[in-house]
Amino acid sequence: MLTGMQIAVIGGDARQLEIIRKLTELDAKLSLVGFEQLDHAFSGATKEKIDEVDFANLDVIILPVPGTNLEGQIETIFSNEKVFLLEEMLMKTPDHCTVYSGITNSYLTGITKQANRRLVQLFERDDVAIYNSIPTVEGTIMMAIQHTDFTIHGSNVSVLGLGRVGMSVARIFDALGANVKVGARKSEHLARITEMGLEPFHLNDLEDEVNDVDIVINTIPHLIVNASVISRMPPHTLVIDLASKPGGTDFRYAEKRGIKALLAPGLPGIVAPKTAGQILANVLSQLLKDDLQKRKGKET
Repeated sequence: MLTGMQIAVIGGDARQLEIIRKLTELDAKLSLVGFEQLDHAFSGATKEKIDEVDFANLDVIILPVPGTNLEGQIETIFSNEKVFLLEEMLMKTPDHCTVYSGITNSYLTGITKQANRRLVQLFERDDVAIYNSIPTVEGTIMMAIQHTDFTIHGSNVSVLGLGRVGMSVARIFDALGANVKVGARKSEHLARITEMGLEPFHLNDLEDEVNDVDIVINTIPHLIVNASVISRMPPHTLVIDLASKPGGTDFRYAEKRGIKALLAPGLPGIVAPKTAGQILANVLSQLLKDDLQKRKGKET
């Protein structure tokens, strides 16, 4: 249980509702900021404005998956008011206060460092990324069906990157009957692709590998699907870029060439927000339990 733990949940989308539900079940005391338009009420949770939050008593601050923007503004789907997280707010919190976010940027990293508060990026964790790859794959399949006039079965699919998402995408598209090639750089990844029964290729050879491709699925957050690569693709090729913004595709040249290229980060929160929220809630609640145990151990 998280009895007595003071938590501020600031902003977010439908995924945050699952986090709120889970934490209230564990008896934490929650301040909800940016949820004025939410009709549902949670026992043990109070809707507040950001300037009403008692930061001096907070044990935890939970931000949405994107964290903040570069000006400190936090995404608030359930509110029309602009909400900002400022360094002076963090300075008021107890030393042990921890900030949880999906990802970070220079602003969020900077203010937590200046305030000497711990920042935990949930999407850096293997368990979260692997669980999230499931709704990501389902969303990718949905996009492939919506934006093509041919079946996945029998199509030529190139997956770029064999990380946690790339591996899941390659495996499922193969199971659907596609002819899957996977591009990677590391020798151990090329070996793993072979072991999976798929066709490996080195990313240095990407230009030569796309001349007959129907669907390209990129998971690498660096510009890899560049103009030279796009110029070698057939006109009907669909590019689905799953990398975090701004993606790894030259979208301007793709449009100029007539290649349909879609940037699709955050698919779990779009196609399956309930499941995506439950994934975050389960991992987060365990982390908070562990933190509470450590703190109690130091106090005794």
